[in-house]
Amino acid sequence: MDAVDLARRFALGGAARLSDGPVARGKQGLVWRLETEDGSWAVKVPFHQSGEDEVRLATAFQEAAYTAGVPTPQVRRTTEGSVFATVEGRQVRVYEWVDVKAPDPCLDPALVGTVVAAIHRVPVTEPGQLDPWYHEPVGADRWDQLVQQLVEAGAPFAAQLADLRDELVALESWLEPPQMLRTCHRDLWADNVLPTADGGVCVIDWENSGPADPSQELGCVLFEFARADPGRARALIDAYREAAGPATVNRRGHFSMLIAQLGHITEIAATDWLTPNARSPERADSAAWISEVLDDPHTRELLETLLTVVCGGAAPSWQPPEI
Repeated sequence: MDAVDLARRFALGGAARLSDGPVARGKQGLVWRLETEDGSWAVKVPFHQSGEDEVRLATAFQEAAYTAGVPTPQVRRTTEGSVFATVEGRQVRVYEWVDVKAPDPCLDPALVGTVVAAIHRVPVTEPGQLDPWYHEPVGADRWDQLVQQLVEAGAPFAAQLADLRDELVALESWLEPPQMLRTCHRDLWADNVLPTADGGVCVIDWENSGPADPSQELGCVLFEFARADPGRARALIDAYREAAGPATVNRRGHFSMLIAQLGHITEIAATDWLTPNARSPERADSAAWISEVLDDPHTRELLETLLTVVCGGAAPSWQPPEI
């Protein structure tokens, strides 16, 4: 891409220099770094093009979160006020650059709880349409089909998925429709809630934002950042409540987003292994992706333990980091 043209389209300043290649790769696109006299910028090049209307609500939500003080990169729009620009045939969007560290699911859970509460307090109208990805099951028949296809293709993780099949089907019996709808981030995994050099966090990748039940999103966050540690779970929930977060986790159905989303992630990672593509160009990519679920699964036993803890059942074992 032409760095000068890119900087001009988004009014980013002069002396523009683009990185020699992508500095990060996600499941939705590549990120390049642009340096100008006005600062550093993250240039995201999506694998699949979108229209302005498709990203309007998610972008407005991130901008509202930024204005409300949620630690997130500022969205940079074009000089015409658009989210996207087309530069040399590539659709791009730009964000303020933030120096972040590697994903860490052992982040201070109190800090995570406070940030998630701030996201859930962002006032947003026009919640949009529900996405089945976050609340509908994969289904027993589809799991059986996938296992058979993977076994026949010789996938190295086929036996693991076959062993987990009954657990995944049983978990889907917990699913319930979202009850308290509001705009949520819907992708608050450790990959997107990142530590920063100053000891804080930065929330990135808001493109999947949309209507969801914040209690179900909080269930995802509990699993990702607490797992089997009751102390971390209690610390996260206590901080969330102290920060006036509107959600609660007090029944199995509050893990619906977790179960549905991890189910669909497992399904799509398996499908990518069978048919590599731009999202997962090598089979090693999709094998690593699916291993995130298969190697540390969200079992009913683990989720029941989390539920007991946040409802006041078990004593915490986690201690806050020394300052």
